[in-house]
Amino acid sequence: MNKEIIENMNKHNKNLSSYACFDTEAKRINKSIEDFRTPFFRDIDKIIYSLSYIRYIDKTQVYTNNENDMISKRMTHVQMVSKIARTIGRALNLNEDLIEAAALGHDLGHVPFGHVGESILNEISLRYNEGYFCHNVQSVRTLMDIENNGLGSNITLQVLDAIFCHNGEMLEGTYSPVVKAEEDFFKEYNLSYKDKEILKKVKPMTLEGCVVRISDVVAYIGKDIEDAIRLGNIKENDIPQNITKVLGKTNSQIVNTIILDIINNSYNKNYIKLSPNIFSALKQLIDFNYKNIYLKANTNEQIELYKKMFNSLFDLYYEQINQNKTKEDIFTLFLNNMSSQYKKNTTNARIVIDYIAGMTDDFLQNQYKKYFK
Repeated sequence: MNKEIIENMNKHNKNLSSYACFDTEAKRINKSIEDFRTPFFRDIDKIIYSLSYIRYIDKTQVYTNNENDMISKRMTHVQMVSKIARTIGRALNLNEDLIEAAALGHDLGHVPFGHVGESILNEISLRYNEGYFCHNVQSVRTLMDIENNGLGSNITLQVLDAIFCHNGEMLEGTYSPVVKAEEDFFKEYNLSYKDKEILKKVKPMTLEGCVVRISDVVAYIGKDIEDAIRLGNIKENDIPQNITKVLGKTNSQIVNTIILDIINNSYNKNYIKLSPNIFSALKQLIDFNYKNIYLKANTNEQIELYKKMFNSLFDLYYEQINQNKTKEDIFTLFLNNMSSQYKKNTTNARIVIDYIAGMTDDFLQNQYKKYFK
């Protein structure tokens, strides 16, 4: 490869902040022959060409089974997180490739029907002694153990860590990275299946990971309000004035206000910070969203139906694997394509969890109709 081309691919490193993660620091868990692309740039390619990335397009963000084509899906959310995070990252001279890879991959482990589906699959996972199920942990598992027919995608440690630590439900005024070795990351990752509190404590190993974490909040908070208004579930005037006076009323205003605040308070710093008034208003807005949007996004009847669908399909697939019914869909569409390494290292219950977690909304519903209707 022409030397100048290699230099072109690496020139962004010359302008990075001293607090940024340089490409030379990138670490893969398994040895890999690199090419002219920089390591984090290559991770972006691995993620967007993955099968789990393709399935973002039909996964719930907040609202499921509505007929309005202008309501957000998981695919649009991750793109918004990526754009917001890269805007902050460029302004702060951070590594945009690391940011983009983590942002685009952060929700790969999300299950059908969003957080409601996640809570149902968590109950199933605990019942079968497979530990707690959390979508950010499953996102990491997807890239390490499920993609590439169960061989994994060999994503860099920094990207995996940023995905693992992205928890968008935990708002902080200041986000500071912590130094981690590979063994520290795996210790946190493995502990997350046993300790439900660990994900509230973990922090990214890079400043770029901190940017992705706050950008997840910025991306969903105003857009979910916009979707709720479009569906007629709330009105713009329902948002308390003490919040809108600080952040603005529209998604555009909210995103712009928070991004500028982060940049102004974090430039040339080794942390990502919100000013006290923006932090307070954003915290209040999150509380407003939970009470008026997220807790009301699904009716009790819908939730009970989802529980029935998840549990019925799980029991069915589990029985099919135990009885080695190789002509059934879980074999022909999933397990037959997986490596011997995956089959050897994965319990039958975890195989079913992986299969269901990777489904789109429509696929799960069609499977339920096929087997139970």
